[in-house]
Amino acid sequence: MMDWFWTLVLVVVAFLGMEVFAWYAHKYIMHGWGWGWHKSHHESHHETTDGVFEKNDLYVVVFSLVVVGMFAVGDLYWKPLMAIASGITLYGVVYSLFHDGVVHRRWPIRWQPKSGYLKRLVQAHRIHHAVRTREGAVSFGFLYAPGVRKLKQRLKQQQAASV
Repeated sequence: MMDWFWTLVLVVVAFLGMEVFAWYAHKYIMHGWGWGWHKSHHESHHETTDGVFEKNDLYVVVFSLVVVGMFAVGDLYWKPLMAIASGITLYGVVYSLFHDGVVHRRWPIRWQPKSGYLKRLVQAHRIHHAVRTREGAVSFGFLYAPGVRKLKQRLKQQQAASV
């Protein structure tokens, strides 16, 4: 049995590792071969559905099933996997509350950050959504984003290169 310290370390490492995975999956899967699902997230919500869900939400279902499997395997065979799955789940909760709640207002959260780190994240994601196509987007992270000036400059460069 793991002691609480190593469990906490695994949870934190998994949480932080999810930002790396999310960046990679967002850039190379969602804006790559998985664009068919993710496209709905770059369209106005009313263009894709009359309900609360969009096709992009299928990614949450798939990733959740993987984590449920990790919890099951961890419980049966390798307990540290449960700590890893917990870190991934925690990332998913933070992502859902911040990205879906604050950035896209899919939850009844009306708070908007006025300054600092969280405002930069919101602005970076809005810059990401300035591109409604598969190619040319910038800022693929969810909990980390470069400065807004840098992103706007990169977006301008990519748009100029595609003309």
